[in-house]
Amino acid sequence: MQKKYVIIGGVAGGATTAARLRRIDENAEIIMLEKGEHISYANCGLPYYIGGVIKDRDNLLVQTPESFGGRFNIDVRIFSEVTDIDADSQAITIRDHKTGKEYTENYDKLVLSPGAQPVKPPIQGIDSKNIFTLRNVDDTDRIKAFVDDEKPKSAVVVGAGFIGLEMAENLHQRGINVTVVEAAPQVMNMMDPEMAAILHQHFKEQEVGLYLQDAVKAFRPNGDGLSLMLSSGEILNADFVVLSIGVKPDSHLAQKAGLELGNRGGIVVDEFLQTSKENIYAVGDAIEFPHPLTGESSLAFLAGPANKQGRILADNLVYGHKRKYQGSIGTAIAKVFEMTAATTGLSDKALAQAGVPHQSTIVNGGSHAGYYPGSTNMVLKITFNPEDGKLLGGQVVGYDGVDKRVDMLAAIIKANGDIYDLQEIEHAYAPPFSSAKDPVNQAGYNAENIIKGLFRPLSPYKFHEWNHSDSCLLDVRTPDEHSLNAIEGSINIEVDKLREHLDEIPRDKNLYIFCGVGLRGYVATRILKQHGFEKVYNLSGGLKVYQTAIAEQNNPLKFNSSKDAVPVKEDGVMESIPYISTKMLEVDACGLQCPGPVLKLKEEIAKIGPGDEMQIKASDPGFYNDVASWCNVTGHTLVGRSKKGAEITAVIRKKNEEAKNALSKMPEGIQTIDKGDNKTIIVFSDDLDRALASFVIANGAASMGKKVTMFFTFWGLNVIKKQNKPRTKKGVMDKMFGLMMPGHAGKLPLSNMNMGGIGRTMMKQRMKSKNVDALEVMIDNANRSEVQMIACQMSMDVMGVQGEELIDGVKIGGVANYLEEAEASNLNLFI
Repeated sequence: MQKKYVIIGGVAGGATTAARLRRIDENAEIIMLEKGEHISYANCGLPYYIGGVIKDRDNLLVQTPESFGGRFNIDVRIFSEVTDIDADSQAITIRDHKTGKEYTENYDKLVLSPGAQPVKPPIQGIDSKNIFTLRNVDDTDRIKAFVDDEKPKSAVVVGAGFIGLEMAENLHQRGINVTVVEAAPQVMNMMDPEMAAILHQHFKEQEVGLYLQDAVKAFRPNGDGLSLMLSSGEILNADFVVLSIGVKPDSHLAQKAGLELGNRGGIVVDEFLQTSKENIYAVGDAIEFPHPLTGESSLAFLAGPANKQGRILADNLVYGHKRKYQGSIGTAIAKVFEMTAATTGLSDKALAQAGVPHQSTIVNGGSHAGYYPGSTNMVLKITFNPEDGKLLGGQVVGYDGVDKRVDMLAAIIKANGDIYDLQEIEHAYAPPFSSAKDPVNQAGYNAENIIKGLFRPLSPYKFHEWNHSDSCLLDVRTPDEHSLNAIEGSINIEVDKLREHLDEIPRDKNLYIFCGVGLRGYVATRILKQHGFEKVYNLSGGLKVYQTAIAEQNNPLKFNSSKDAVPVKEDGVMESIPYISTKMLEVDACGLQCPGPVLKLKEEIAKIGPGDEMQIKASDPGFYNDVASWCNVTGHTLVGRSKKGAEITAVIRKKNEEAKNALSKMPEGIQTIDKGDNKTIIVFSDDLDRALASFVIANGAASMGKKVTMFFTFWGLNVIKKQNKPRTKKGVMDKMFGLMMPGHAGKLPLSNMNMGGIGRTMMKQRMKSKNVDALEVMIDNANRSEVQMIACQMSMDVMGVQGEELIDGVKIGGVANYLEEAEASNLNLFI
């Protein structure tokens, strides 16, 4: 007997069910109803079409209604919305949006594939123009048209899940200044915080703003753009906003029909994908199903599970209830700018919430053999049951090979495997593709060592809670590494000399062992355990993961909502571009893990002469900061550094013993005196270029944690005048001085080629085109960085300047104030 199947909704779940039904039942009547225009499109590719990575819109349309209906002999009806389901009479009511008419259709079997809908909370102004959501092709067309036609320069993405981060990346790809706002403490909330922290630091490298633990309270019009009022009190301006706060199951029709809904709002289905009503089934984002690892109700907003469900359901509809759906473990991956982040199974925090016993370990590994060029670093974390070793979850963040590793982990979890299966998993190996002992294998070995009690791991956050009274930090790296970035209070005994210094290590305290990536720490714990030390812990992932996890996670950049938007950087520091000379030693340290790049640097710089330069390339993420610290400690000059993808390039000039004072080659007009500890700058000139130099140095020193004092005297007072000064009562001479001097920082002349102000204008335009902050911005940054600015009282009296004319934050003082600060300084500049 001919069966009549009616499918509500297309895309992954509905379209797959329909196609499979036809392939196994040529005689069935199949009707597909879609309230929109498109029945099968690549929704995961939508952000990449907006970003211009996917050029042709038609490539997003997997099947058109005509092609799908023609090939599979399916009655496809678009613009047809089902408004009611009568489960008892097995009939549905349909509204044709083209004609406005309603009609009914009977069914033998009904399949619901309504998908999910974006969460749109009741925030003031959320319906303002220039606020978009992204869920389907129509949404994509609207955003793409706005970006193409209006050519916006700034955008805020609200929400930092997969879609939010993909949108941020693709808008950034279009040259738009992007800020991401996320109410949670991290991006990608399905990951653990120390893994998400790697992505947070990557935001800084990409100059993308990031505001975590901050929610939008209101949207307000701001010219052609918007202002976002955040719960922290911050105000962000943007030309447009993309909401990616999350999605929820579109289950209103099922609820209206009396179908059972779960506690997460999804349509409850059994293992055969049947709902609580006979002859009604459901697939896709809208269904709620027990999680394979915890048994708790879960949702899976992923195309992969929806496609698999469609095939299983079609077989069950034709052949009877024979194929069981096992559920989804949530395997997902996203490209986040130049990095890749992936997850499968459950994180530590999800398992803790579910009350499932678990343990975890972190591995730093290479995408392939380190000795083969191009190897990049990845961080891999697995979570497992400490009793039987069952694998419960995995997370991977890196540049290359992340997809391969997360798929390996997912295969083991889906097969109900354990950490011993990880050790034995067989992978294709050749130096360009992997290592003989893959990071996934290594994670399995680490887990076994933990289960057997060979070492106890310590998370970065537990490690950070150490205190002197009951704990001792033992750094087992080399003395050179320790000198670069020592943790205050730690003692340094390198692992190879540990046995010679056992009597120097306290036995009555917790020993927190750490190294660069965790391997030498493990070796040290084994030595100490076998020499009678009991309370020994190894920092999981080493300093590389720890320092990323405890660093500032936000990146509070601000952008203007205008066509001329430029970033307002909180610290005012611009990174230098490596200078490449013709005579240079080139060193390749790519593929080497910490401390390899620094040791290579130390070894190779001995081969060049004083004043010569070397260029070194490395792929270890920590090298970007390590090379700066190393140069600072050793006295060599870091000419510049850059980062492209995973590759870091640095240029170092070897120190010249005859020129120990690196400041001896200061530009004309700048003198130095070497005296004490902090940094002081006397600003005597009101030339724009000299004022810029003074604030670049001040902000740079402040960003390094130095106390900076700027003393403005005589003409330098003009630098710190308000642009909109209040009216003040002045004598004739004071007024004359005021007329002859620049009114504020925006009016300062150049020391050379001012040309009646033309040169100043050209300089400002040049700075703007090179994304160099304006002087006014640098002054504001100095204020936020707590740079102390002192105006000389005597100079103010002579020049006829009153305190009300100076910008906020300036302290008025005398020479004694300056001398007090100068006594505590080792750098004193006169500009």
